[in-house]
Order: sequence, then structure tokens, then C-alpha cells
Amino acid sequence: MSEAQPARRVIRVVAAVVQKNERYLITQRRPTAVLPLLWEFPGGRVEEGESDSAALRREVLERLGVEVEVGQLISFVSHPYESYSVDLHLYECKLKNENLRAQAVADFKWVTSGEFDRYPFTPADEASMTKLLGVS
Repeated sequence: MSEAQPARRVIRVVAAVVQKNERYLITQRRPTAVLPLLWEFPGGRVEEGESDSAALRREVLERLGVEVEVGQLISFVSHPYESYSVDLHLYECKLKNENLRAQAVADFKWVTSGEFDRYPFTPADEASMTKLLGVS
């Protein structure tokens, strides 16, 4: 191979920032997931050849059983974990309906930004929330 392998792989992840009545939609990772039972904005990994908006629509549908309308990119953060990095892109999204079901997540909640500190978030989501909302 002519190229050196990078020390850590980069995973492109997209997440939906859905706001309603001053509350944000957050989801809890399943007990069997990497970073089990931590909270995050709904979304997931972008597959090879997939656009961010297509990945976001697919992931939210798989996890919560609803379709979203993907809006503009509102925040980006790169977060290094032990053996890889996550490039997390947050998009403003609107639900096409509100029949949410916890399908591929442990739970979901609508919370105010002031309540975020009551929920342990993944490090990448924590970093993006701080940047996005000025929450510390």
C-alpha cells in the first residue's frame, strides 16, 4: 500500500435538532449500544455514498418511526474517542408527524435546554450542545 493508514478512523454522524415548544427531542442509546444508555440528539452514522439528509431521514425513521424534514446545518463538532473520531453534523429538522415510537432506542424525551444537565449525553453530543446552545 502506498498510503499510510490513519491512526484513527473518522466516522461521519448526523443528528437532528428537533425543537417544539422550547423543548428538544433527545433519545437514549440502547443498553447493548456503544456508549450504552447515554442520551443524544436522534440520528446516526452516514453510510458510504449516502448524503447527510438521506442518512438523517433513514436513521430517525429507524429509531423513532417518524419522518423528518431536514433543514440547514447548524453545528459541527469533531470529537476524538479512544480508537476513532466522530465528525458530528447537527441539522435543524422538523417532524412530519408526532407518532414517535422508541424502536431502535431505549427511550426518548422532550426536554428544555435547562434540563440537559439531568441527562448524561455522549461526549460528542455534549460538545455540540455546548457549542450550539452555550450550555455548559
